[in-house]
Amino acid sequence: MVPLPYKTILKDIEKIARKPDSNYIDAVLEYAHRNDIEVEALGDLISKVPAFKSHIQEEAEDLKLLERISRLPI
Repeated sequence: MVPLPYKTILKDIEKIARKPDSNYIDAVLEYAHRNDIEVEALGDLISKVPAFKSHIQEEAEDLKLLERISRLPI
């Protein structure tokens, strides 16, 4: 299997996340399952992209998987 560039992987995950009744957390899990990749490997990739990491963190906070942190309004 030829490794894909990380931008391609993130675009594919974002495409899955934009489907109705989907979110970024589920999209990462679905992408990992479809492509036989360990979720931890995708986690390393996602942690390097602040915008993507932010989407996942916000979803986790909304689902009460993470404690909500205070943010300054933009």
